[in-house]
Amino acid sequence: MSERKTGLTYAQAGVDIDAGNALVERIKPAAAATQRSGVMDALGGFGALFDPRAAGFTDPVLVAATDGVGTKLRIAIDTGHLDGVGIDLVAMCVNDLVCQGAEPLFFLDYFATGKLSVDEATRVITGIAEGCRRSGAALIGGETAEMPGMYAKGDFDLAGFAVGALERGTQLPAGVAEGDVLLGLASDGVHSNGFSLVRRVAEHAGLTWDSASPFGDGSLGQALLIPTRLYVKPVLAAIRSGGVHALAHITGGGITENLPRVLPKGLGAEVDLGAWDLPPVFRWLSEAGGVPESEMLKTFNSGIGMVLAVAADRANALADALSDAGETVARLGHVVAGQGVAYSGRLV
Repeated sequence: MSERKTGLTYAQAGVDIDAGNALVERIKPAAAATQRSGVMDALGGFGALFDPRAAGFTDPVLVAATDGVGTKLRIAIDTGHLDGVGIDLVAMCVNDLVCQGAEPLFFLDYFATGKLSVDEATRVITGIAEGCRRSGAALIGGETAEMPGMYAKGDFDLAGFAVGALERGTQLPAGVAEGDVLLGLASDGVHSNGFSLVRRVAEHAGLTWDSASPFGDGSLGQALLIPTRLYVKPVLAAIRSGGVHALAHITGGGITENLPRVLPKGLGAEVDLGAWDLPPVFRWLSEAGGVPESEMLKTFNSGIGMVLAVAADRANALADALSDAGETVARLGHVVAGQGVAYSGRLV
């Protein structure tokens, strides 16, 4: 009797289900470390359950945000420094949630690649779990998609999805008025936007990611991969203490485009560019790339990662509380009649 020919398998098509299962087992301890009140089950189900009332909310309104890491991911993949991009992914989502006045509750990730490397994916997702832990969100699920033919060898992509909650009637922005003080919280570098321009500047300057950083310690790649700062816990404490009327997460569009998003019609902002010191990475980008000041202010955070509009009589107390919580605070200017952002002074 002749033997039947062996049919094709999913593994032969390039998808390794066993590797995916191994990844789930590897990341379970990291996910477990993010547990918080409200989580109703563990990883592994077809969906994840969360009870906002068990998390302490009486009449919760849910707030959702989704984002990625942008082309910063290209540098991480090219250099092999993967441990911080998971923090970036969480920060880009939860820093948006807190601008609505919401407390992050849980997070889900999407990791897509052509060929799954369990070790690399574990490093990335461990970073995601760390970002969740720092922001008080539970990592309750995600998706690992192995898609042969969709990605070049060694490449992968990330997306994140965060859900938060606030008590009904407490959402921000609210109560923004002429005369409100603008408080800026320092960034930890470029964060996770503008990297298409960063890459062009590095190329223009004749530098590779292994070149010595012209503005800090280590290689250029390492210096640029400092994770996005997580503002959640200090900002939530500030909101709960009273006097915060609006918050703007300074991402793509910079101060120029993000701050007006939280100001009511008829109100604008005056910002003193001399109120903070431009971090060395942005000075290098400006000088090495010949990037004009206006472009710096609408492409990068330029050293300010979050802006709060606060009641004038609460500005000093809030600035002190944020400083005590570890933030570097700059008094940027005021909310004024008008529209958009008017700058005074010089950035570079």
